[in-house]
Amino acid sequence: MLWLYRLLFLPVLLVSAPFYLRRMQKRGGYGEHFGQRFGRVPTLPPRRPGVPRIWLQAVSVGEVLAIAPLVAAWRADGVEVYLTTTTSTGYRVAVERYRGQVLAVGYFPLDGWLFSARAWRQVQPDLAVLTEGERWPEHMAQAQRRGVPVIAINARMSDRSLRRMRRWRWAVQPMMGALTRVLASSAHDAERFRELGVPPERLMTTGNLKLDVTIETLDAVAKAKLRRELGLRGGLVLVGSSTWQGEEEMLLQAWRAARAEGVDCSLLIVPRHAERRAALVAQLEAARVSFHLRSRGAAPAEVDVAVGDTTGELSRLVQLADLVFIGKSLPPNEGGQTPVESAALGKPIVFGPAMSNFRVISAELVAAGAAWQGNDRAAVAGKLVTLLQDEAQRATMARAAIEWHRANVGAMGRTLAVIRDELARGRRN
Repeated sequence: MLWLYRLLFLPVLLVSAPFYLRRMQKRGGYGEHFGQRFGRVPTLPPRRPGVPRIWLQAVSVGEVLAIAPLVAAWRADGVEVYLTTTTSTGYRVAVERYRGQVLAVGYFPLDGWLFSARAWRQVQPDLAVLTEGERWPEHMAQAQRRGVPVIAINARMSDRSLRRMRRWRWAVQPMMGALTRVLASSAHDAERFRELGVPPERLMTTGNLKLDVTIETLDAVAKAKLRRELGLRGGLVLVGSSTWQGEEEMLLQAWRAARAEGVDCSLLIVPRHAERRAALVAQLEAARVSFHLRSRGAAPAEVDVAVGDTTGELSRLVQLADLVFIGKSLPPNEGGQTPVESAALGKPIVFGPAMSNFRVISAELVAAGAAWQGNDRAAVAGKLVTLLQDEAQRATMARAAIEWHRANVGAMGRTLAVIRDELARGRRN
């Protein structure tokens, strides 16, 4: 039903444009290279005979960071990579991290026929790779038209996506059929793709790539320096990882309760969207606590609450944590942010009931004793206070987190093997 998608694309784009333009203006950074949204591509070198070229789409910061081992391996293999992303924060991180490692970094074009076809004519890839939840009908149609395989890596499907696709199954199945290979992040996700029409021979469970990401750990001196820069006191640190609206209020409540119980602790809030800093400042001023924003540079003095309102620093900031709360997990927020980095760093973890984006991982962490999941705001706040008072329990959860992570690595090697095989098949053909 590609014709219907193409027919509806422009009217839907025009209707939704005011909403997206307001959001882009609010988040900032979208004005630069805006033409790339309409199919303009950064200047790429001419194709070289015998050198494969991959178009890799990683939607935002998390995906951009997760692909680091892939990019390094392809570079060692002599494979050219054109990397695109969707968000302005993802673009900034991609440029900082992969400059000199890829042909170029660009914005993914709007998935309309004219824009996508224009980009495809310029990129001319041998293979298109989509990460996680990326599924773009026109992008895949352009690949099919050119005989280019499309591989979905670290592929997952949220509850919301599954509900929508079940409702429009007649339109979804042709799109699923356009995927050459689907490398699912879990058996649970693989079953969902199978239900929606991906043939079993194209489907493989490779595991979650984010579990294989190497995190540069800080030594004691670097941690002490980071604490001083943030203005954190010398006691315990409760970290809110990728928090959303309403969750900071719960963290403040838990922090105050812990302090009232005699726990020497500070609160480090790392909001999912740094542009929420103005709202956080107003909230912290109303709460009458001392605070400091990371974006303002080094803190002049110790504070009660530090705000990590920068991009790409989460894995560094979490290393200061004695206990981590995972954001977007308390209603009305839905889906949950990733707990993988916290687990890999051996941190005890707490999250709310809304972890559907990481359903399998969160369930495994709870079963392993590495995480605790609460049913509501009050239960989560209460558990945070309890764990801040219980050093032995935090240590037990931390050990369980490390053991869980060690038992679940290997997705990168399996993913690379499939992609190398696909590239080799293309050369043979």
